[in-house]
Amino acid sequence: MSDTFELWETPKAREKYLLAGWHQWADAGSVSSGLPQYLIEKTNARRIGELNAEESYLFQIPGTHHFLRPQVKLEEGYRLSMSTHNNEFFYTGDAEKGLAIFLGDEPHMRVEQYADAFFDVVEILGVRRVVAVGGVYGAVPYDKDREVACVYSLKELKDELSRYALQFSDYEGGATICTYLADRAEQRGIEFVAFYAFVPAYDLSQISNSVQGFSIENDFKAWYDLLRRCTHMFNLALDLTDLEAESNRLLASIEEEIDRLEEQSPGLQIREYITTLSEDFTERRFIPLGDMWTRGLRDLFEDNNGNG
Repeated sequence: MSDTFELWETPKAREKYLLAGWHQWADAGSVSSGLPQYLIEKTNARRIGELNAEESYLFQIPGTHHFLRPQVKLEEGYRLSMSTHNNEFFYTGDAEKGLAIFLGDEPHMRVEQYADAFFDVVEILGVRRVVAVGGVYGAVPYDKDREVACVYSLKELKDELSRYALQFSDYEGGATICTYLADRAEQRGIEFVAFYAFVPAYDLSQISNSVQGFSIENDFKAWYDLLRRCTHMFNLALDLTDLEAESNRLLASIEEEIDRLEEQSPGLQIREYITTLSEDFTERRFIPLGDMWTRGLRDLFEDNNGNG
């Protein structure tokens, strides 16, 4: 048994992938934390291991009281609950295809040991490729397919990834856990891909100081757009109908909120602001070849029926 991780099951499958997310800075729309949790529940994935990463976390730095410390819930002085840091591996699949899912807390320190433990488990499981997901806020249209930025570990992956309707990131600045792991993965020759979805967030203070901006807490549209790419990449038959419906409900609720703001403050021209964002936005729609054939045949039959 390793000191840095515990793995009490090593599932056997002909081909295995891993989808990973973290409670982290780049978690706009709860993409990095919520999407893996959704997938765990959707597939009834079982817990198969965890990282022993207690030494990777700080308790306090001045000014970060709520960010670092465990969260406690008290009732009349009695502790009902106390949060802990979790870094857990789950698994679902059969003899042919397996999907591991990792959900963790971004480490504060000893990140080298954390990364080594993470990739030790990846290699023991025999995972072919790791895909990590994250979200960043941006002034992007809410009703368009989410823009996806990509970071990857091995240069030979670029040609394949270019077919996934994304942009390759040119970011410079502080590394997230995903970009850090991409570097460590390259050193170990591991296929590691990070997908970052741009989640709509609107700073309306430029229109009026009296109107607050708004952002999306759980961006089901981003989850859906990313999972479509992942399930295609993994060749995984996962029904996303419920997530698509949740995405459509989200878009409808945003539309209602814009209508409310327009009615409340018609002179602010909020819808005009949103429309301008759409006009300046180039939508990249992910339509796999199989979907293109299906849509083409459907359109052909509809045209023939209309002419018949």
